[in-house]
Amino acid sequence: MSKILFSHSYYYRLDPKQWKNKMPFPPLGTLYAAALLRQNGFEIDLFDTNLLSDPKSIRPLLRETKPKHLVIYDDGFNYLTKMCLTNMREACFEMIDYGKKEQCIIIVCSSDSSDHYEKYLDKGADFILKGEGELTLLELINCLENKQTFSSVDGLIYRQDNATIVNSVRKVLQNLDELPFPAWDLVDMKSYQSIWKQSGKQFTLNIATTRGCPYKCNWCAKPIYGNRYNAHSPKYIVEEIAFLKEKYNVSRFWMCDDIFGLKPNWVQEFNIELKNRKLAIKYFIQSRVDLLLKEDTIDVLAESGLEEVWVGAESASQKILDAMDKGTKVEEIYEATHLLRIKNIRVAFFLQFGYLTENKQDIRKTIDMVRELRPDNIGISVSYPLPGTLFYEKVKDDLLLKANWTDSDDFEMMFQGTYSSSFYRKLQRFVHKEFRKAEGLQNLELFKKNPLKLNITIGESILKLGYYIPSATFDRWRLKLHENES
Repeated sequence: MSKILFSHSYYYRLDPKQWKNKMPFPPLGTLYAAALLRQNGFEIDLFDTNLLSDPKSIRPLLRETKPKHLVIYDDGFNYLTKMCLTNMREACFEMIDYGKKEQCIIIVCSSDSSDHYEKYLDKGADFILKGEGELTLLELINCLENKQTFSSVDGLIYRQDNATIVNSVRKVLQNLDELPFPAWDLVDMKSYQSIWKQSGKQFTLNIATTRGCPYKCNWCAKPIYGNRYNAHSPKYIVEEIAFLKEKYNVSRFWMCDDIFGLKPNWVQEFNIELKNRKLAIKYFIQSRVDLLLKEDTIDVLAESGLEEVWVGAESASQKILDAMDKGTKVEEIYEATHLLRIKNIRVAFFLQFGYLTENKQDIRKTIDMVRELRPDNIGISVSYPLPGTLFYEKVKDDLLLKANWTDSDDFEMMFQGTYSSSFYRKLQRFVHKEFRKAEGLQNLELFKKNPLKLNITIGESILKLGYYIPSATFDRWRLKLHENES
């Protein structure tokens, strides 16, 4: 069996905002693909780019090990790879070039290569795996090993006689438990733990319990798993958790699903499995406010160890939520936040500004919601057009100069919105300051009621009010000026 070198093209150091957080996660999607090929008898290795500085570091390994296949397989469970940041695209192109110079067969699987496969073929990639890639990769490698035709391999894109061949779409895998556990042993876990230690946060590993999302927010792209929603069994996930706890002494997890626990009774069965194995964990998830309000979902999530939930609040304007085809109500954001707080579960909001037709009233509603609900954390972005979405089709004629961000802190408006990029950058800073101000004022009230609960975190939050109150006031004034100019 030929040797296969797996890698991917996300470098945290090329994304300064994410590197600053010091909370890197191993490339989970890459580890799944590597595990499947190893299970089928192939000799594999991993060149993990996450913690490295640039693609040049792959060159000595390619020269030394001389793999027949270089598989650049991006982590489809990391939303940052879905954004197709140009820093990472250029890194991938450089890796392709190094692989070709060592006579490797180059196979690429990523959101960006699925959307822009011609660019990757032009740079020297031999094959593109479009969509979910594990089974396509296994079938392709077997064809290459046995010198068989690959014209019938679903999900494959390649060139033949200077023509680009796009094979039939591969159906997504429905029984996810058929896959072996990710090849965690290929990861230099101590390096990840060392970086996390710098963040001051508890070391956390990423687990995917599902693939896909059945909802149809018109700005959300799904180039890998599509609109189908398939789940591992609770037993499979709990067995993986038990393995990771024993092997790496980790007890906190990021469930990196687009939507956690959508399948009926999945969360309840997951809780039972954890109890049966006597496993105590903490974890955080992404979910929807309407889903959280179903039956006893929040109660069971709290009982099973849920520590924090990130919800796609997006906006406090129902007009904007409806324009996005979000399918949620503003009042559901308020209700879910209230119920989660009762269970001592932290609530974090994804907020999105700049969507089509947004005006100052819509923006004001969202800011007022942050002030009133005081979420435990917020993540702010501007609307980002991704290929394959209805939103992209609406604005694609504006994407003449720039269609992708350089890194995740770029914050450039790539279409003609209500306001300019400069306005939205100022808005992002203002909302973050309002958030910190609200947090500090809340902690000040807690301190007044019970001074004995004062700790370093609360004390720092209160002291920083001396900065955030005047700074937010100044930013509000600047935004008003900018708004009038726009």
